Amino acid sequence: MVDFIRNLFSSFCRKQKTSHAPPAQALIPSPHMGCSEITHRTVHVNGIDMHVAEKGSGPDINGLAELGYHVVAPDLRGYGDSSVPSGATSYSALHVVGDIVALIDSLGQEKVLLAAHDWGSIIAWYVCLFRPDKVKALVILSVPFGPRNPDRKPIDYLRSTYGDDYYICRFQEPGVIEAEFKRLGTEVVLKKILTYRNPTPFFIPKEGWGSPDEQIPLPSWLSEDDIKYYVSKFEKTGFSGALNYYRALDITWELTEPWTGAQIKVPTKFIVGDLDITYNAPGAKDFIHKGGMKKFVPLLDEVVVIKGVGHFINEEKPTEITEHIDSFFKKF
Repeated sequence: MVDFIRNLFSSFCRKQKTSHAPPAQALIPSPHMGCSEITHRTVHVNGIDMHVAEKGSGPDINGLAELGYHVVAPDLRGYGDSSVPSGATSYSALHVVGDIVALIDSLGQEKVLLAAHDWGSIIAWYVCLFRPDKVKALVILSVPFGPRNPDRKPIDYLRSTYGDDYYICRFQEPGVIEAEFKRLGTEVVLKKILTYRNPTPFFIPKEGWGSPDEQIPLPSWLSEDDIKYYVSKFEKTGFSGALNYYRALDITWELTEPWTGAQIKVPTKFIVGDLDITYNAPGAKDFIHKGGMKKFVPLLDEVVVIKGVGHFINEEKPTEITEHIDSFFKKF
């Protein structure tokens, strides 16, 4: 499912040992920001304040930092300690890509190595679509490229395919799902989403999404401390910023008409778990493996499917994902 819990990017720079060339930069997703090694700062980009954590925490970021990358993990608009603009119109892909491009410029780099998971992946695809000159290479986790269909608005398609209880459809009316999340409590909501491991479509029934007293066991890769951290951030920001990414899907569709049929011309590696809901969506496997994605991403170098892994692939298999990212970026 499309994740709105950890909508974070990171960037890291490969330290050059024998060259005076400027270091390359990259962006990847960060599980949480609780490590003492992190340096925090706020960057003013594209009219908002973006919180940035450098060097990062979590298995992916630490692993890459140990390999010589300088890691910078920003909270995207609407999340964590970054600005939370009101209204869905402030969350189109053009707005969020504008933030990322401004951040890249603030780092003093011409190009980055870019990696991302889920909603981060969607934004990363758009970064490469709008500004391929800013990206040297791309690693995408979980979400394949979704070419724009000029004859089909996203929400109309999802509603006709899955019905009104499909989670993205349930997110559309401002205030409604926020009230349901408030009834359940932030901790229960986060646990229900982060522990979802069913590769079938995800629904939130209108009659209620469970009980506030529901006991939800955590997988080995997700700790109570992780949950407490996420809870602290969503108690601060609320859920509307995260939900506005979904509410802006049709807005982005309208604004991106000029890119209909355009290709992603950045060298790319795609990684997904075979139990991921995105991989098991109707038509996804054929699109990924039978030339559909390659048509729109002609520089797609490799597709990796990891067996027995669900949606939160970078947390379930942190070492393996770190190795995949590093092995691909080394080529550049």
